[in-house]
Amino acid sequence: MSNYYQIDKETMPVEDIRKVQSEKLVKQVKHVYENVEYYRDLMDKKGVKPEDIKGIEDLHKLPFLTKLDLRDAYPYGMLGKPLKECVRIHSTSGTTGRRVVAFYTQRDLDVWYECCARALMAVGGTSEDVVQVAYGYGLFTGASGVQGGADKVGALTLPMSSGNTERQIQFMMDLGATILCCTPSYAAYISESLKEQGYKPEDNKLKAGIFGAEPWTQEMRRDIEKGLGIKAYDIYGLTEMMGPGVSFECSEQTGMHINEDHFIAEIIDPETGEVLPEGAKGELVFTCLDKEAFPLLRYRTRDICILSREKCSCGRTFVKMTKPMGRSDDMLIIRGVNVFPSQIETVLLKEGYTPNYQIVVDRVNNNDTIEVNVELTPEQFSDTVGGITDMEKSLANAIKVMLGINPKVNLVAPRSIVRSEGKAVRVIDKRKLLD
Repeated sequence: MSNYYQIDKETMPVEDIRKVQSEKLVKQVKHVYENVEYYRDLMDKKGVKPEDIKGIEDLHKLPFLTKLDLRDAYPYGMLGKPLKECVRIHSTSGTTGRRVVAFYTQRDLDVWYECCARALMAVGGTSEDVVQVAYGYGLFTGASGVQGGADKVGALTLPMSSGNTERQIQFMMDLGATILCCTPSYAAYISESLKEQGYKPEDNKLKAGIFGAEPWTQEMRRDIEKGLGIKAYDIYGLTEMMGPGVSFECSEQTGMHINEDHFIAEIIDPETGEVLPEGAKGELVFTCLDKEAFPLLRYRTRDICILSREKCSCGRTFVKMTKPMGRSDDMLIIRGVNVFPSQIETVLLKEGYTPNYQIVVDRVNNNDTIEVNVELTPEQFSDTVGGITDMEKSLANAIKVMLGINPKVNLVAPRSIVRSEGKAVRVIDKRKLLD
């Protein structure tokens, strides 16, 4: 039987969901138009007034927002409430440009934590659980959201933050952590470290893991599950919306339920902006229905996915989104071929390699080059030099079959690729330095 945090909301009929969304959208558009000058200007340029939005059927009339807009409006241009009513900020990492700063009122935080509580209970979390939060604290939203959810559920939280793996393992074993929350790459690293210390999967008390903040494949999920002796669940979110908990996996694990009483999801053609029908693959767009301090309407996430309303055995009626299948903005185009890092990871795991890898893209004499550095296990590394060369050729061929382009593969020593305690740096694109 599925666990629910708010069963009446999580299982409401679809027609009721749409009614709630329409009522909230009308109020939110009015709130944004009256309080956020930046978005009011966008609406005025498009010739749209709040009274033109009578329900979700009119959503397509509103202008899109992009990350560029949020950077242009930095720091206070998207603020929907007086600063004195805001109690928190979080921020994006800022690795690709100026940071995006998101603001929260106390009510915003309460809604966020309720969304994360739903995610925790969907994986079987209760007040009797010990939740180890190994996402980073601070400006990153990961840890704060999950801890807020655990507080709502009444679980005991270990607010470990990321890093200091020795201490992570000590507290995990001594305090009997039952749910681990972190990035999938860090979960894999903890699993690896436990094995090195002589622990078997059955030695810990973990039953589930909630992993997000970076792409990961089904193969990586299985590796983590086997290494930690758990069931691994996906969670999705973005700082611009609130953080983790925008959507989450249930026991069925056929996609992530979007908290539709708080967010409207659309799929659009990333080139034209046209809204696509259910089941179509395209770019995910979100509208916040309850955010007061940072109320974004039609925000383009750049994540590529599919939405589905197929009935779910867990009983939840919220629409599901697939795992993001890549991004419309950081997809690699190499020699005219679209490449997503997740495709390469799928090949690596299928061929029996670790998920510790790095893709290096460069441009030499106007030709794109791609190198894939893959870390070997200690057992694989003990092979002969000739054996490793053969393995490199075989893996390069497998990647070529998947992508249609020929990469250079370098099999490197165990632990020689720098481990990340936050989001793993999977791609180094040196071509950007030349543009």
